[in-house]
Amino acid sequence: MFDPESAYRMMSEINYRNVLYKGQFAELSQMQTSLETMAVAGTALGSVDAGSSDDAIRQKLAQFVSDYNAWRTGFDEDMQQGGILADTQAAQVAGYELEQSVENPFNGADLGLRGMPDLGLSIDPVTKQAVLDEAALSRALQQNREGVVATVQQFSGNFVKSAELLTSSNNFFDRQLDNLSRAITYIADNQSSLQQEFGLGDTYQPKGKLAAALAAYERMLA
Repeated sequence: MFDPESAYRMMSEINYRNVLYKGQFAELSQMQTSLETMAVAGTALGSVDAGSSDDAIRQKLAQFVSDYNAWRTGFDEDMQQGGILADTQAAQVAGYELEQSVENPFNGADLGLRGMPDLGLSIDPVTKQAVLDEAALSRALQQNREGVVATVQQFSGNFVKSAELLTSSNNFFDRQLDNLSRAITYIADNQSSLQQEFGLGDTYQPKGKLAAALAAYERMLA
């Protein structure tokens, strides 16, 4: 049996969770969709072949860096401590897996290269942004052009697989979204009985990114 003050705090927490779960659902859904654009960005690198000019290879890698960083920037705040998706496994796994895919040293290993970092493409350990060192890319093209082409092709295929696996049926995103949906439904179905037991609690008024995410969730239901 809760004392009145503890009961009020409990319902205030439930009200907060109700808003948070809806915001997380909207943001995770957006991230899931955006991973499809990452798969497209990876696929575009697959067009690099022996007939591609050095400039064409450079441009394609620069475009990939731009696409990757746009994706990362779009969700970076969400995944930081205190962010909307900070405690959601699917979002954290997505960020980690794509980063590891870029840093994978085995792409091109059969032709003497240690992945995309040997081509000048790496992830900044502080900002988590992709960086292209064009001087390093030029050296790799001069020293082992065949290896560069093979490395890009292998990276393309592996990166696409990583992005597609993350959003495959019944994988991380589907399971996390299902859990959030269940929690949201439970609160909605039991709102009256919870208020009878704990009182009304404080109404949670979201601000900033969470307010925008809640609005996005409500648009999904419209």
